[in-house]
Amino acid sequence: MKRRALVAAAAVFATLGIATAARGAYIYAKAELAQLLIHRAWVAAMATGEPARPWPWADTYPVGRLGFPDHRVELFVLEGGSGRTLAFGPGHVSGTAEPGKHGNVGIAGHRDTHFRFLADLKKGDLLLLESREGDLIDYVVSSLEIVDKNDGSILRDHGDDRLTLVTCYPFDAIQPGGPQRYAVTALRADPAAAGTRRVE
Repeated sequence: MKRRALVAAAAVFATLGIATAARGAYIYAKAELAQLLIHRAWVAAMATGEPARPWPWADTYPVGRLGFPDHRVELFVLEGGSGRTLAFGPGHVSGTAEPGKHGNVGIAGHRDTHFRFLADLKKGDLLLLESREGDLIDYVVSSLEIVDKNDGSILRDHGDDRLTLVTCYPFDAIQPGGPQRYAVTALRADPAAAGTRRVE
């Protein structure tokens, strides 16, 4: 009887473990597949000059492409920062400057999928942001900080050209959406040359 109970308990724990692993794999696979579909929409938008939805029922569209060359990271940025949008890729925070425009470009992403790489960033690292017009803008990481989730000052206009990347913190938290955020600020490398380098 005792042995049967132990075997049953082991089976339950094994099933739970498999279900948890499968859920994690599903979330990661969904994020990766979405980036492929978003890439197709980005190519279409660049060709036509009009926003293109990545799938017929999408309520968002790509507005930029973010790169971290030192770690071979390339991500398409979607319009809007809702949870639904962030499930498929990093999202441009409404009310901040659009990618390629003057001001503070705010981009949010999930710490366990698209924005995992933020944990590897250091001051002085180069980030690239491509606008829908094809301009490729260099930004240099100037600060890495932990802020309260209600601290909106990091996304306000500071009178310069900057990129602010935000994700939940800590990176290894069991529960998402805690009270802290990890914010990366990167300043435009050469504001005088903004918009002169284009992707061929």
